[in-house]
Amino acid sequence: MDVGVVEEYIRTDSGKNTRKQLEVDFIVNQSNQRYYIQSALSIDKPEKRNQEIASLLRIPDSFGKLVVIRDYIKPWRDDNGIVYVGVEQFLLNKDITRLF
Repeated sequence: MDVGVVEEYIRTDSGKNTRKQLEVDFIVNQSNQRYYIQSALSIDKPEKRNQEIASLLRIPDSFGKLVVIRDYIKPWRDDNGIVYVGVEQFLLNKDITRLF
């Protein structure tokens, strides 16, 4: 298991280019599979959800991307292929990777 950083280059209001680092909380490597995992207390507001998935959206491969939140939720997948699941389901479901 690793922690990762994704770099993003943005232009400031003054027109200067700057580098911003976005963190991926966990990277799990299992033989030929890889999973990127973000953890969050909540994603109830669109701004918070966008903040949590910003690094996942900038990863240029097609391995599984997962957001684990504190609340019990029905697992679901967004239009970007990112899976959302509650921490209880994540910890107790040994087949969680089948959601990808």
